[in-house]
Amino acid sequence: MDIPFVKYQGTGNDFVMIDHRAKILIHHNDVGNIELLCDRKFGIGADGLILLEKSDIADFKMVYFNSDGKQSSMCGNGGRCIVAFAASLGLFNDKATFEAIDGLHHATIHNDGTISLQMIDVENIQKLSDFSYELNTGSPHFVEFCAEFPSDIKFAGSAIRYSDKYKDHGINVNFVKSVESLIEVATYERGVEDETLSCGTGVTACALAYAQAQNLLGDQNLAVHTKGGTLSVSLFRNENGSCKNVWLTGPALKVFEGLISI
Repeated sequence: MDIPFVKYQGTGNDFVMIDHRAKILIHHNDVGNIELLCDRKFGIGADGLILLEKSDIADFKMVYFNSDGKQSSMCGNGGRCIVAFAASLGLFNDKATFEAIDGLHHATIHNDGTISLQMIDVENIQKLSDFSYELNTGSPHFVEFCAEFPSDIKFAGSAIRYSDKYKDHGINVNFVKSVESLIEVATYERGVEDETLSCGTGVTACALAYAQAQNLLGDQNLAVHTKGGTLSVSLFRNENGSCKNVWLTGPALKVFEGLISI
């Protein structure tokens, strides 16, 4: 069967997109073929697959799979990319609401082409040590502040991801260093089981952890640099440490489209 697809990337985090509204082209439990589509040698190549499906409560529904073929939790860069894809299909103009695994998300496409995506509110940021935090921004994240990045992000990240505490369910691992007002982030993603050039929920988690570590209150807008580019996170942090009105903003660009036979 030939499957039409479009590939998008958001700060180097790349995704295969399939319009799944009219016909089932790939089943949610078809781990093997989803993994094949994401394979960089035998398939299209991507960090994940995203199906755009119909929704009864929003403009569309996002169903996200990691490159290991398994359905996963929320993806911030993928969320921005599916908004760009849906706009190209004429599903909305400049503002959208879509359904994802962690609930409804609002998004806006700006005149410069960047996309702002509303993330979930975060009530609890757990401080594990003077330098590390754990929180969920739609996906679970471990955040560690460091003076310099580990020389091997995959090795250092997998050691935490497969530690006794996290090995059963997995966790995304972010290493963060701050230079003046800019936050720099390197991320190891579960499901990809490697370093990715960028992670939207990870960037959001690092910004929120940074706001807690610095005890920033009220409205904040933080620039976060990844190896794939720069994103911004705006938020409102309450005195009790909870974060509301969290928005992730950055580019989402079409790379190419085609047909693949599986």
